[in-house]
Amino acid sequence: MLMRLWAATVVLTSSGLIAFEPINSDSVFAQKPVISPAVNKADFGVERVNAQRQATFIPTTKVPFKEGSRYGWQIQLKDYKGEVTWREILRLPKRPETWGTNSGENFSISPNGQDAVTKRTVTTTDGVIKNFWTITPGDPVGKHRIEVYVGDRLISAFDFEIIASNQKGARE
Repeated sequence: MLMRLWAATVVLTSSGLIAFEPINSDSVFAQKPVISPAVNKADFGVERVNAQRQATFIPTTKVPFKEGSRYGWQIQLKDYKGEVTWREILRLPKRPETWGTNSGENFSISPNGQDAVTKRTVTTTDGVIKNFWTITPGDPVGKHRIEVYVGDRLISAFDFEIIASNQKGARE
């Protein structure tokens, strides 16, 4: 007689079932399930730094092409504190002249040179995770997309456009 072991990961909240995933019985003891936190708020925008070096986040989907300016996202995870591993995919309209990061994190570039994948593990006390990019010479203008994942779950996606400073809608 062949005995089968059936198991599943179930995520329950006060509002009901939000996830159900069968677990392969061969790996039920070998893997720790990844539970993606719920998103309370997600914003994309630019970061402005004043003379006192204080940063202000300004939500927008139009990013003026200005060397040294920063754009990115911030996501508030609902009722979450602790360690979280997120993965970001940045998709550009064409290959930039260069790719780079400041901190040597887990970073890779697609074979066509248009997509970059960044993976980080951070500890949050307030549920906020975020990432920013800096505009450098050779970056393409046009429509961009950022997708943010926790585990294999897409938690937010941001469509935005980097525009030449002389285009309508560009602000310095």
